[in-house]
Amino acid sequence: MSRLDIKTPSHAQTVVDQLYRSMEQRIASSPPGLCPVDLALNFLNLCRAQTCGKCVPCRIGLTQIANMLEKILDGKATMRDLHHLEDTAQTVMDTADCAIGTEAARLVLTGLNGFRDDYEEHILRHRCLGNLHNPVPCVALCPAGVDIPGYVALVSEGRYADAVKLIRKDNPMPLVCGYICEHPCEARCRRRMVDDAVNIRALKRYAVDQAGEVGQPACAKATGKKVAVIGGGPGGLSAAYYLALMGHDVTIYDKRKQLGGMLRYGIPDYRLPRVKLDSEIASILSLGIKVYTDVEVGKDITMEELKKQYDSFYLSIGAHTDKKTGIEGEDSKGVTSAVELLRGIGDGEMPDFTGKTIVVIGGGNVAMDVTRSAVRLGAKKVSCVYRRRQEDMTAQPEEVEGAIAEGAEVLALEAPVRIEADENGNACALWTQPQIISEVDANGRPAPKAADVPARRIPADLIIVAIGQGIESRGFEQSGIKIQRRGTLLANNSTSVPDMDGVFAGGDCVTGPATVIRAIAAGKVAAANIDEYLGFHHEITTDVEMPEPRFYDLHACGRVNTTERDASERKNDFICIECGMTPEEAQQESSRCLRCDHFGYGVFKGGRVEKW
Repeated sequence: MSRLDIKTPSHAQTVVDQLYRSMEQRIASSPPGLCPVDLALNFLNLCRAQTCGKCVPCRIGLTQIANMLEKILDGKATMRDLHHLEDTAQTVMDTADCAIGTEAARLVLTGLNGFRDDYEEHILRHRCLGNLHNPVPCVALCPAGVDIPGYVALVSEGRYADAVKLIRKDNPMPLVCGYICEHPCEARCRRRMVDDAVNIRALKRYAVDQAGEVGQPACAKATGKKVAVIGGGPGGLSAAYYLALMGHDVTIYDKRKQLGGMLRYGIPDYRLPRVKLDSEIASILSLGIKVYTDVEVGKDITMEELKKQYDSFYLSIGAHTDKKTGIEGEDSKGVTSAVELLRGIGDGEMPDFTGKTIVVIGGGNVAMDVTRSAVRLGAKKVSCVYRRRQEDMTAQPEEVEGAIAEGAEVLALEAPVRIEADENGNACALWTQPQIISEVDANGRPAPKAADVPARRIPADLIIVAIGQGIESRGFEQSGIKIQRRGTLLANNSTSVPDMDGVFAGGDCVTGPATVIRAIAAGKVAAANIDEYLGFHHEITTDVEMPEPRFYDLHACGRVNTTERDASERKNDFICIECGMTPEEAQQESSRCLRCDHFGYGVFKGGRVEKW
């Protein structure tokens, strides 16, 4: 008789593990618009299935909470029941013996705080505020509302030019987004219920690469109205594009030598080739848009002067000023900002870092851009210093991994405290205080705190600060435009500026530094609302005919991810690092789309916005 046995997973446990993975996939692909009360109840029931039942808060308290949630969903609850639900959840969270009960109750309390209007609507009016206006998750999560299932289906059919035309209906920069979009559309892709999200961004790039030059649609009849767009970044270019299509006379004013904004002055060539960017901009300007560069509004020309010439304005000035760390020695020679470095590179001014030791401060995408650029500029050693853990970096994980593969090092949990300068005032080292990870902060990330160890000296010939960007708003504040506490311009969700007739604003200058696709979306919204302000109601449409969905049995199939050039090769130049899909890969990947615009809720609610 054996005293002990080697533990091996039973058949039942193996099946349970598979069910857990399936549940994780479904949670990960939950679309926007679900009823938060119903969702809270189902999450709670999953938590109840995990409890051991030993302590009263779990065994009885969670059951009582579930009963109250069901009562609310059935329309039988009162506001008194809502307060009772809150008190019970708080009691369970405070008294449960283990994390299973505590976190289950916390989940309910978080929902009560975040969706209280939904709970009250169920109780007072017996209806749900949750809705499915757009039942297609990828389209709902794309800030610009691009018809993603449509162009993916067109790629599958080999109709690449039509795919580009369809994208341009909502996003005039398909080429740019094909290379650098952060693809929020993939976050809730229903394909994740089966295996993994469709590689939407890579399919967009494949479409534009294969389509070649695709002509722009004809502009509407001239309206006689003149619109000034201040700022030639992605937001300004997008607004100008749609306004020109609507027949308005559009002029762009930009402070820099060339158009593109942060696309040119913030994203290096190896991520977005300049020749590609220039071709996209030229295509947009071909609609007859006039351009004045090297003109700073508020300095070279005032808003008052422009008001005499134009019927409306769109402010899309971006976020191009650097932020300071505030540490001792920051004004030393040899300390520069990421914004300044990338701006020079954008104008073709390549500094020589040969043999130098470079230290970058920051953990976002801009910090990764300057880190990887420094490697390409010949630096002997490049270190990126970040006060939190590497997994807490706001940069995309693939950017961090790419920088490390190219030879840069990430020094996590190191908080900069001062910059040491030599006798000539040149920076020679960054001093940091090692950190230890601590409690989770309000943003859900574990906050660092100083570790009980000595400060660390990191030698450096050049220190690059990449901790964020600010807004250049001085010239506009004098014109009566309200500036918020963070330095951003005040505008509402329709992009109109309060108390400023005919003035609209959007993009980074309103939200703070964000993504390219969000700036494009703001430009689209502004164009539609400026058109309405000018007394028109032009519709942006496309005549592209959608392919019919194919009916076949669904089989799990792995996601095709794009590859990059070998790190030992790519780190020596600024040539695009990403390799596009092959025809075989694009065909397979595009066929994985579940066509949510046709099936599921799409069949009931029309899943496609054909005009705006």
